[in-house]
Amino acid sequence: MATTRIIPMHINKSQTIAQMLTDSTGYGLNPEKTGQGAFVTAYACDRHTADAEFLLAQREYAQLTGRTQDGGVILYQIRQSFKPGEITPEEANRVGYELASRFLKGKHAFFVCTHTDKKHIHNHIYWNAVTLDYKHKFRDFLGSWRAVSRLSDLICLEHQLSVVQNPKRYTHSHYGKWLGNRAKISHRELARIAIDDALSKHPHTFDAFLGLLQQSGYTVKRGKHLTLCKEGQKNIRFDSLKKEYTEDAIRAVISGKKQRPTRQQVQVPAQQNVQKILDMAAIHAANKGFAYERWATNFNTKAASKSLLYLQTVCGGRYDVLTQKADEASAQCRELLDQMNAAQKRLTQIDVLRRHVLNYARTRDVFQQYKASGYSKKFLNEHQQEIDRHRAAKRAFNELGLQKLPSKKSLDMEYSQLLAKKKRLTRCTATRGNRRGSCSRTGKICARILPRRRLHKERSAPSRSIDDRSACKH
Repeated sequence: MATTRIIPMHINKSQTIAQMLTDSTGYGLNPEKTGQGAFVTAYACDRHTADAEFLLAQREYAQLTGRTQDGGVILYQIRQSFKPGEITPEEANRVGYELASRFLKGKHAFFVCTHTDKKHIHNHIYWNAVTLDYKHKFRDFLGSWRAVSRLSDLICLEHQLSVVQNPKRYTHSHYGKWLGNRAKISHRELARIAIDDALSKHPHTFDAFLGLLQQSGYTVKRGKHLTLCKEGQKNIRFDSLKKEYTEDAIRAVISGKKQRPTRQQVQVPAQQNVQKILDMAAIHAANKGFAYERWATNFNTKAASKSLLYLQTVCGGRYDVLTQKADEASAQCRELLDQMNAAQKRLTQIDVLRRHVLNYARTRDVFQQYKASGYSKKFLNEHQQEIDRHRAAKRAFNELGLQKLPSKKSLDMEYSQLLAKKKRLTRCTATRGNRRGSCSRTGKICARILPRRRLHKERSAPSRSIDDRSACKH
């Protein structure tokens, strides 16, 4: 599924509002594209008179608020497309209607037009810019395209439909291409994929790596530059691909000196809100009631959809990648905690050391007088506290093995640096902890909703990806 940005339709100076409404909605309501109007549904309006009703709402808004409509937005549109052969026009229309209902929350009149004239079934969703009470207009807020895209993905997963991973914003190409009819992959990209596949098999030597490339249909020429060759393609030098694909970089990865970064980094939302699934057996045993059970069922469905969306967007739909990320996050958390403990230990040490340095400086003259008096008992009794603090400071210096006392300025600087480091580590630990929690909860949910047989295959064959369309039924 692909969802484009929200498209605002402004008033054209050369046309009236009525003409603009008729022209804007005419394409979507075309009977030849909508099965003679069979795949058109509306909310708080009639599809035959939607343009007139929208116009009336615009005039009521202007009279009630006193705001002019010059150059304003009269209606909005969302385009929603589906994978060819995956959905029927009736179901596509229901999905589009649910998307509009949940996004607009019943505050705006809208209608959904499902087009079947292309190989891919798609929806055109139109809604009035003016609310039903004529007091407000829809605000196209910052990031609205992302909000409607993620909501559409969740709804599609709830209906067991596929979604597009990492969609691009403001793409103006034909959205059928977005679904799979994409441009031909370049030879360089195919070479990168072949190198990635070879490195994923963890070859022990560089020659073994070259052997894996030969198995995939490539030959390697050694000369001044290492070159990949394949029949029907131009020769490609390793150093012309990217810096991660040079001979030195690949040798470093094979030897374990360097960890290979992911080619396509997916930006994770700050809050995934992956929640636990409620125990329906316990709820039923507790006799919570039908309404509560229905709410819990919907809650579990949404949690499962969010988990699958997290699995697809973050882990490429692979369960083994999810477990790997969870293990990596746990290891990173332990490492960060060790660093935090070491920083805290040093902070405590510096705090004690600063106190001893200050006491040593303040009592040094007194101790010199005590030493000059021949360690007189009378002098000791008069200056007992100063001499004790001086001796305690000296013992602390000897325990630390200090040959030269650090200055107070250097200790203060080190203390401030360690304190800033500890704060940074605390934030990183919280982020890694949230990621670990999301991965852990997602793994538990996937282990419950995915068939055990398929999950077992996924664990034993990490190269295969999870594509479960019936998961949300559980």
